[in-house]
Amino acid sequence: MAELLAVCRVYVLHPDPGTVGVTAIDKRPVEGRVKVRPYGLYADVQADRANHGGLDQAVYAYAQEDADYWGAELDREITPGLFGENLRVSGLDVNGAVIGEHWRIGSALLEVTQPRTPCQTFGRRLGEQRWVRRFTQANRTGAYLRVVENGDLGAGDTVEVVHHPLHGVTVADWFGAQYGLARAARDAAGSDEPAAPAPESLEELAQRLLNAHAAGELRLSVDMHRRSEQAASRAVVD
Repeated sequence: MAELLAVCRVYVLHPDPGTVGVTAIDKRPVEGRVKVRPYGLYADVQADRANHGGLDQAVYAYAQEDADYWGAELDREITPGLFGENLRVSGLDVNGAVIGEHWRIGSALLEVTQPRTPCQTFGRRLGEQRWVRRFTQANRTGAYLRVVENGDLGAGDTVEVVHHPLHGVTVADWFGAQYGLARAARDAAGSDEPAAPAPESLEELAQRLLNAHAAGELRLSVDMHRRSEQAASRAVVD
């Protein structure tokens, strides 16, 4: 059974050498139940609103299983909120979530919209060598969520997948195709490895998402719709 382990909000704004000058990536667990509204958790903020937050990235979820992976890789504890996530969950493959999937947590209904793209602020937060590249190559991004129904949630709540779109494109599928990760892994395996089916191209995934969006199966985020249209148009040109 999937469970919400922690709910995290901004603890303090820190100075940051990026373009905004401050960062709200320092999220930490809070006690009790927290209201969820269209722009995210009550009392949470985003400093760089051009690239974070908004209706399509209102809440960020990360899996404990992926945090454990990084804990072993980095030999340090990945406490809830360290990656800037709002929700730390367990028993749920967040990267394997289908874009447009709906989660019921407490009385709130949330929709998976897109993967997290790591930035240099995240790299400075972790202080690990080549962190952005390592995080990208691992394809354990977590997922941004849209608020479909307002409500409240708290640690200990069940995370129930209540809608599963048929198009089948997952967070990891899209992110991996966008950065050529599956192809790179196949190349690195060498010619002696058994042949594996070629992964779908970004263009193919984009067309599946656009078709599902047009059919009303899901509502793509503004960013995902733009990226999908760009990828699909490249396929037409080629």
